[in-house]
Amino acid sequence: MIKCIALLKRKPDLTREQFIEYYEKNHAPLILSLLPDIIEYRRNFFQEEGAFTAANGTASDVDVVTEICLKDKEAHQRFLARSAEPDVAARIAADEENFLDRGATRMFVVDVHASKVEPA
Repeated sequence: MIKCIALLKRKPDLTREQFIEYYEKNHAPLILSLLPDIIEYRRNFFQEEGAFTAANGTASDVDVVTEICLKDKEAHQRFLARSAEPDVAARIAADEENFLDRGATRMFVVDVHASKVEPA
């Protein structure tokens, strides 16, 4: 499995609730309709309560950690190629302008290592 992780920040004029609602009702369905090789698409929205902040007390510079999982390297290559098609890239970018601070976006491809936890 290949996992892409995106660190995303909302536009400053949106509340957390507006950001989540737009992402869930508009952007996520758009992405799934345009990029069919995705096998899991998870959005992890930050909560202020219980979060650890930097020593100066500033809040996180991201609002959501998005995980996109693809079956294998071939699916990842198709994902990248489809994402780069001009019409697809334009539709994604136009939608992101509605709710994301696109200049703050960071995306990574990661190797996943998991530890099995035995019941106590």
